Amino acid sequence: MPLVDIVIPVLNEEKALPVCLDTLKKFLSVDCPYSCRIMIADNGSTDRTPEIASYLSKENQEVSWMRIEARGRGRALKQAWLSSTADIVAYMDVDLSTDLSSFPALVRSLDEENFDLAIGSRLMKGSLVRKRTVKREITSRCYNMIIKSMFLNKFSDAQCGFKAMTTKSARILLPKIHDNGWFFDSELLIVAEKCGFRIKDIPVTWVDDPDSRVNVIKTAKDDLRGLFRLRFGGLARAVREING
Repeated sequence: MPLVDIVIPVLNEEKALPVCLDTLKKFLSVDCPYSCRIMIADNGSTDRTPEIASYLSKENQEVSWMRIEARGRGRALKQAWLSSTADIVAYMDVDLSTDLSSFPALVRSLDEENFDLAIGSRLMKGSLVRKRTVKREITSRCYNMIIKSMFLNKFSDAQCGFKAMTTKSARILLPKIHDNGWFFDSELLIVAEKCGFRIKDIPVTWVDDPDSRVNVIKTAKDDLRGLFRLRFGGLARAVREING
């Protein structure tokens, strides 16, 4: 039975974090057959998040936390995943927008089906998306279409905050992933697929968070810059470095 580290990256989430931990712990104890630990990756918070994360880690043996001073979700995930001693590393957003019932399938695809990465998808058959604004839905679908037109990739949803990978794969891939922000997910998947790593798409139920702090327009611009960086040299360089 593999050991799984689940990372929750947080930035100023003093209210959401305790709720997330309570819900996640209950799910793992009742509905998940795998041995899991929870790691809170505090990504430069300036509110009471560090204090709360420290308290939660002291009160729960299966919970730990780390502080990353420089902001950027990609940076937090890299540091947390590379420090892991588990067999599998995963992450999910603190708002738990993705239904946790899909989590065992992520782990099973790595443990039993020999995939290297597993990702939640809101865009494949069998997925269910609720309460999402038209603006965000169109932006997401257009973005993933752009990726497919540029890289002919097979994975369906680059941005869903619900992913897992083997620690072995993480240690090979992460040092070669340039982006430290929101584009991290896309770059990781594009590089991994082009290097021959096997990626499993899992349909998920996803409920939009109306309090999301993601700046859709700014994020879209940053993502496009990242795609062009990969298309014009970045991807080829990463593939050479990983595959020799």
